[in-house]
Amino acid sequence: MARIVGLMGAVLTTAGLAACATGPSGRAAIETPTATCREVTIPIYFEPNEAEVTPEGRGVLAAETRAVRGCRIEGVRVVGLADAVGDPAANLELSKRRAASVAEAIKAAGLPDAEFEMAAAGQADSISSDGQLRPLRRRADVTLRVSPP
Repeated sequence: MARIVGLMGAVLTTAGLAACATGPSGRAAIETPTATCREVTIPIYFEPNEAEVTPEGRGVLAAETRAVRGCRIEGVRVVGLADAVGDPAANLELSKRRAASVAEAIKAAGLPDAEFEMAAAGQADSISSDGQLRPLRRRADVTLRVSPP
């Protein structure tokens, strides 16, 4: 049994060294992120009745913007949403302001020039079929359409 464990350790060590030899080493391995270059949808949440992107939301958008650097940006879709609390017309306006606020935050985060598509859903579909409110509708959904360069 000890011989098998020793043999497995040697195999794993050799495989680990081989893997290290083929990839970037040292600081380059840490500082050079690999662009994912695939479509991603990011939810950005808001406080009730607010349209200002929170510091946490700005952090998420900045991280996603960094993740797609080096990719071709084909387009950005931002859909503002609202819950069913309050007047439907006011909720539609709130969801429009949320979408605009998120689009500005994406641009401020350094996303290269891209075609933006904006939409607002208001409180549509914010109540489940059994009558329950969906409070997680206080958000804007951002879809980054990207492809390899």
